[in-house]
Amino acid sequence: MPSYHAIAAMVLTIGVFIAFARGWFTTEIVSLLTIAIIAVGLYFYPLPHTTRTDGLTLAFGGFGHYALITICALMIMGRGLVVTGALEPAARALEKVWKINLQLGLLVSLLLALFLSMIVNDTPVLVLLLPIFVALAQRGAMPASKTLIPLNAAVLIGGMATTIGTSTNLLVVSIATDLGMPEMSVFHYTPIVLAAALVALPYLWLVMPRLLPDNSPDEIQAVRRFYTRMRVTPDSELVGKHFDEVMEKLPQDFRFEERPDGPFAAGQRLLISGTHDALEEANRMLKGKVAPGWVMDRIRQRSASGKEDIQVVEMVVTADSRIINRTLATSGIADNYGVAVLGIHRPERLVSNRPVISTEEEIRLSEGDVLLVMGLPEGIQDFASGDSLLQLEGAKDMPRRSKALLSAAIMFGSVFTASIGLFPIAIAALGGAILMFLTGCVKFDRVGRALSAKVIVLVAASIAIGRIILDSGAAGWLGQAMSLGLQYLPPAGVLAAIMLFVTLLTNFASNATAATVGTPIAFNIAATLGLPEEPLILAVLFGCNLCYATPIAYQTNMLIMSEGNYRFADYLRTGVPLVLLMVATLSLLLVVSYDM
Repeated sequence: MPSYHAIAAMVLTIGVFIAFARGWFTTEIVSLLTIAIIAVGLYFYPLPHTTRTDGLTLAFGGFGHYALITICALMIMGRGLVVTGALEPAARALEKVWKINLQLGLLVSLLLALFLSMIVNDTPVLVLLLPIFVALAQRGAMPASKTLIPLNAAVLIGGMATTIGTSTNLLVVSIATDLGMPEMSVFHYTPIVLAAALVALPYLWLVMPRLLPDNSPDEIQAVRRFYTRMRVTPDSELVGKHFDEVMEKLPQDFRFEERPDGPFAAGQRLLISGTHDALEEANRMLKGKVAPGWVMDRIRQRSASGKEDIQVVEMVVTADSRIINRTLATSGIADNYGVAVLGIHRPERLVSNRPVISTEEEIRLSEGDVLLVMGLPEGIQDFASGDSLLQLEGAKDMPRRSKALLSAAIMFGSVFTASIGLFPIAIAALGGAILMFLTGCVKFDRVGRALSAKVIVLVAASIAIGRIILDSGAAGWLGQAMSLGLQYLPPAGVLAAIMLFVTLLTNFASNATAATVGTPIAFNIAATLGLPEEPLILAVLFGCNLCYATPIAYQTNMLIMSEGNYRFADYLRTGVPLVLLMVATLSLLLVVSYDM
């Protein structure tokens, strides 16, 4: 019989699972209640040979655990890549594939993630790809909530294929070597995993996205379309080209409101419109100017000297504003406040079925117009108060592109040192996060934007659950109980049972716990049933990597949780079928490969 502590640990784990799956309370509440129950329970009923304070250390130790520090550091580094624009070239390259076909784009991305994680630790691979996929979603590809879980699953399958793919693989192999089994090479069992991946890939590619909700933020109103005049500069990509030659390359939400009679020529000023992102992308591609060059240069110089972020905000012209009925040229906005108006959004007011903004004359400002304004925070505030404008929520910081190469180098250095084993991932990630702060790629007062409170308390709770399952003896008792019934099963059934047991531990405790408990049990079962040791050890290794069914199973699951706005049930709905598919496939492949 299991001890009372082991029974309590199993009951608590089941209760937490039900609470997460049903969604009765938020993830944060369930996680904090779990920690509180463990703390109070072990304070009044300590584990054998421990004190009350030891129980508190176990309950709250997750907040200082290296896994949580690693996840937070990786989030900070990912934020550094985003705010410096370092991933924009990679996002544009993948975007070209996605524009050909969304399904083709997803397939290429999944294969890229799978093969990268075979040779590089899976956590850094996901950290590199995560912000790219979020950026692709913002550019019009599939919603991030429909791609991140399949991407994570591909990374985990790839990481399972080699002994260096994850730290858990190395742990299982090292424990098995200590128990007397010959050491495995890096690609010892790779063909088995690749064969299973071929079976799983159609599910990841075609089925999983359909099972996931579209968690894109609801738009309170339609995305605003801003009008502005773009000046064709001498070095613009437009010069000498005809209208039809450039239209196919431009963003979907961008358009020319007037069409030149012949080829584009330097010095032309054309009325254009688009969303903020579309205008920014089109200006980058065409090398045109929508604001005076001198004010743009002054904003960048002041930003560099004062180490301030350049912001883009939306501001509404009120009835008391001085600039009503003036054009941008006569308003003196740039001279007075040092800010640039990038575009004007006018609420839909039609006159004779034609927009009130004319292509024939300069745009005159009206009450209710929304201005897209770029500048430093102080200048924007002065503009709002001085000319009676109402600043809307949702100010956007412009990427600090001068530090893009630096942030990319920091990320690459962290990933490289972790992947070759020079430093543990925790040390490499923490060092990278510190360098992001020291170099100004991420500002310390903005770090809260990079971190997710939901992920932090969930990680802390999962670590506490893993500790109590292991220290209470619940994991050991479950392993012993399982071994009693395996003698009646065929080899494929034995392998599947071991894999499912280890998968259960992985998804509700930790893969390190599963590896520590499962490897010796598999050795004993092999000796008892007269089966070869290696396939049973591989069943443990594979089970440790089948962590798709819960967000607490692995740190990459938690990394995508906030970006995809996932719920616990999303992991269950997509992860359980994948676990069953992989268990069945891998069990059969092991039986065939080892002629059992």
